[in-house]
Amino acid sequence: MTRVAAIDCGTNSVRLLIADIAPGEDGGTLTDVDRRMEIVRLGEGVDRTGRLSPAALERTFAAMRRYAALIERHAAGDGPVKTRVVATSATRDAANRADFVDGVVEIFGVVPEVISGDEEAQLSFTGATGELAGLRPARPYLVADIGGGSTEFVLGTDSADAARSVDIGCVRMTERHFKDADPPSPQQISNAVADIDAALARVREAVPVDEARTLVGLAGSVTTVAGIALDLPEYQPSRIHLSRITATQVHEVTRRLLHGTRAERAEFGVMHPGRVDVIGAGALILDRIMREYGFGAVVVSEHDILDGIAWSLV
Repeated sequence: MTRVAAIDCGTNSVRLLIADIAPGEDGGTLTDVDRRMEIVRLGEGVDRTGRLSPAALERTFAAMRRYAALIERHAAGDGPVKTRVVATSATRDAANRADFVDGVVEIFGVVPEVISGDEEAQLSFTGATGELAGLRPARPYLVADIGGGSTEFVLGTDSADAARSVDIGCVRMTERHFKDADPPSPQQISNAVADIDAALARVREAVPVDEARTLVGLAGSVTTVAGIALDLPEYQPSRIHLSRITATQVHEVTRRLLHGTRAERAEFGVMHPGRVDVIGAGALILDRIMREYGFGAVVVSEHDILDGIAWSLV
């Protein structure tokens, strides 16, 4: 048994998984010790300025300091917890990413890995598909990880065979098309659809998406859409994890989110306050993936790149 700590710093949130991993002939088991998420909006303004703002960095570092304290608290008796910090889209795009790196080293004592979109996709596939064997969904899988700044696509059966990352994410699309819109106009939605569809066409150039038989959706936009579709009174990971949401349900939830005001979106019991402003764009990305690639349903996973990072430590 190895105790590990995985930190995923994305465009919208920073997340922590402390877990015990026991390798085995069947792939082993991963048992949660602590799993946390905070909305820090690290990528706020990066699409426009190309830089991480001082305020966004301080929000992120504050969350990380809390995570460092948790890691220390959960340290096993035989030594420090093996820790890996991975940073994704916003940090890749920022001219001042050295400021981020220096802050992380000070807090955790490890250098954060600013990974490529393809590396991000590989880790997402590992984390998302580990529990699917028991459900016996048709393979190959297309894993779609909708983040704040980018969306990663990876196709595979037992391991990743093809991957592509494109710069469409809930924060980036909101800032490009829906900023200060409450709700967005039909023209703004049309412009966002064109932007998303152009990116999906680029994915087809690298990933044979038509070979996929099951769509697996990851990250907060997808899980929030699933929670709304399931009419949950509050966020319930156990109900959302491995649920199957139809394309009709996704389209209806997307319509409600895009046509509702900020106040109306905030009324959904499953909605994290930090997602209220960007959930419409995130839902739209999922909706367009299903329409453009012809999927009638999406299997929703609560396990994603964070779990993949944890597995990489053993």
